[in-house]
Amino acid sequence: MKTSIATVSLSGDLRDKLDAIAKAGFDGVEIFENDFLVFDESPRQVGRMVRDFGLEITLFQPFRDFEGMPDGLRARTFDRAERKFDLMQEMGTDLVLVCSNVSPAALGGLDRAAADFHELGERAAKRGLRVGYEALAWGRHINDHRDAWEIVRRVDHPNIGLILDSFHTLSRKIDVNSIRSIPKEKIFIIQLADAPLIDMDLLYWSRHFRNMPGEGDLPVLDFMNAVAATGYDGYLSLEIFNDQFRGGSPTAIAVDGRRSLVYLGDQVKRAVPESRLMTKDMPPRARVDTVAFIEFAIDETEAPHLDILLRCLGFAVAARHKTKNVVRYRQGRHQHRRQYGRARLCQRVLSRARRVRLCDGFDGR
Repeated sequence: MKTSIATVSLSGDLRDKLDAIAKAGFDGVEIFENDFLVFDESPRQVGRMVRDFGLEITLFQPFRDFEGMPDGLRARTFDRAERKFDLMQEMGTDLVLVCSNVSPAALGGLDRAAADFHELGERAAKRGLRVGYEALAWGRHINDHRDAWEIVRRVDHPNIGLILDSFHTLSRKIDVNSIRSIPKEKIFIIQLADAPLIDMDLLYWSRHFRNMPGEGDLPVLDFMNAVAATGYDGYLSLEIFNDQFRGGSPTAIAVDGRRSLVYLGDQVKRAVPESRLMTKDMPPRARVDTVAFIEFAIDETEAPHLDILLRCLGFAVAARHKTKNVVRYRQGRHQHRRQYGRARLCQRVLSRARRVRLCDGFDGR
């Protein structure tokens, strides 16, 4: 199974991101255009740096507002495409993501869009490049992968294919079984993201609340089972827009992301044994019957507050480390014999209530 992640998923500059991605064990990386634009190196130098990290550039993205533009704007879209092609060739990647048009100037019509993509495919073929079309969930005319596939099918060009993104399909509750009939050679890459179920604008939801597969509420496994049924054996790539991820440790996020893909691949293999994703054999997921202990790391300022909270929950101090600032609390039948009586505990809590707010609305009464 080949794994990739988009640079937009991580914090730091492009070099920091590539270092974290390589150390996490990914095979490839999607270069998000903004990360390239703010990095003070040429396309050729960026491509060399990616390869020095042992990675492949799986995709350059995004190319926006292309298909269905009126005659006055159509020529400009192809000029922009040629400039994207220039960058790609210097970087050393052959695939560009074209997301469905959101411009208010865009005209509808599957045949019109197919004609645009056929011409784009001809131009890409002259350079040995490929174009992947993705249906954005908020696209003006195309917001469903089934319509995007119909356009790609009508184009019938070897250099034009489909990019499937789990978020765009699952956020609109589109039947994933519609993926099963798509020829695997027309799926150029799979992008994966999960998300919590939140009732909000699709664009805002996508840009701020995506997370790793298995960490949200979307049926990502069902999506991947449908993809596996096509015989797809290409890259699985993470595209995670999340404010916390972009402000966190790139190394930790990259490791977590790769782990999520490995686990997802294992789940797919168990559900679709004939899958061609070629994941390594893994033992069944361990069942958790009980929790032995939980560790809290906290600073000296917050430690007294946590102490009070734990005591209110029925815990008592059982031991203290001889040399380290570590305290063990126990509860129930394993609890240390020295406990505070309930009356004494409540008296202590109430006496400190003005200094410690244990929960919203607690006023000491």
